[in-house]
Amino acid sequence: MICQNDHNIIRELATKWMEWASLPVMNERKRLWKAVHDLKAERPVILIETAWIDGYVRPDEIRCEDPFLRNVEQNMRVTLRQAEELNDDLVIEPHYRLGWRMRFSDYGVPVEIRAPMGAGHSIAYSFSFPIATSADLSRLRPRTLAVDRVETHRRRAVLEEIMGDILPVRLGNFDPFISEFDVGEFGDLGFTGNFFFGLTWQLYRFIGNDRLLYWVYDEPQMIHQLMNYLLEDRLALFGFFEQEGLLDFNTDSQMAGPRSYGYVSDLAAPDTARPARLKDMWGWAESQEFEMISPEMYQEFVLPYLAKLSERFGLVYYGCCERVDDRLPMIINAIPNLRSVSVSGWSDHAKTAEILGNKYVYSRKPTPAYISGTNPDWDRLEADMKKTRDVTKNCNVEILLRDVYTTNGDRARLRKWVDMTKKIFQI
Repeated sequence: MICQNDHNIIRELATKWMEWASLPVMNERKRLWKAVHDLKAERPVILIETAWIDGYVRPDEIRCEDPFLRNVEQNMRVTLRQAEELNDDLVIEPHYRLGWRMRFSDYGVPVEIRAPMGAGHSIAYSFSFPIATSADLSRLRPRTLAVDRVETHRRRAVLEEIMGDILPVRLGNFDPFISEFDVGEFGDLGFTGNFFFGLTWQLYRFIGNDRLLYWVYDEPQMIHQLMNYLLEDRLALFGFFEQEGLLDFNTDSQMAGPRSYGYVSDLAAPDTARPARLKDMWGWAESQEFEMISPEMYQEFVLPYLAKLSERFGLVYYGCCERVDDRLPMIINAIPNLRSVSVSGWSDHAKTAEILGNKYVYSRKPTPAYISGTNPDWDRLEADMKKTRDVTKNCNVEILLRDVYTTNGDRARLRKWVDMTKKIFQI
């Protein structure tokens, strides 16, 4: 039974959500995002990822009692605060999105995610690294996949009962990136639409960093066996979503890549009146964990598997925090449906811009350390954006400020960064 107080809180937030979603600026922002992804950019689009910032919405601001509604309230308050304060290119859609609740078995070799290290809030986790010898490979089993339709529809019904007359509830997709953590009720926080491949992400959790680096020399066939196993796992997972009718077009404000929206003309529109297929979707490929190996080894041990999985999708976003310029030509050659490329602080910005030109999206990830902590380094933040401006004059640019985990209680620095960046790009 939902108490009246929870009911009132969610309805109030839904009213504010719909007010923002109905503003003309939202349609204008959608048009600008689509122009960038259509490779006809009119200006850079700018977005800050606020959901992971510690204290962006404090626990004592969440007033609902029901655990599910507390998560919904958290998501809505984070989104609304960002709309009210930051003036970036955030898009609020005229619906609330809910992902499918999924149930997965382990891989036959349970990967234990150990408690955060240190006291207080932390994003540092350790893993059990269960595959240490060739004998351990025989323990791997195909995962069992299931959708909890009963619980998903119960949650949808709860939201529709409370706010459906104000804000429609749209169901579809989930977040495999979050699911690999399996730490908490992140599925209710709105991170749907993100079809993250996570091959070397999971490989690292199987074998650890030392073996990841040594085995490309000492046990190359084991690396290939593991990568093939993970490829088959992902093909089965994404295929399950398609076969079970769980897909929803991620060509809207869902995550096409690491915080990038999916607006684009070359895939089916989000209101298309037929079931979605993987070929209608964005996929997200990356290999942060193998960034330190040579491009030649990357081409042998990683790229063929990413390319095979990319074939299932309509468009592909590549990269996250890793350097890409030293292997970008081979990625472009292997993944013909590549559209967007992440350019982190580790990449050669000018070289990457030259390679991408106006044929791809230059998805710039500013270095989060410069704005985090006690004292933001405004000189570095400004220089970082000026350099981006200077090298991307012929590129289709989106600027995604991610992985800011603390602002030391100073939210105002985020708006200051947006204003500074807009001034640099003359927006």
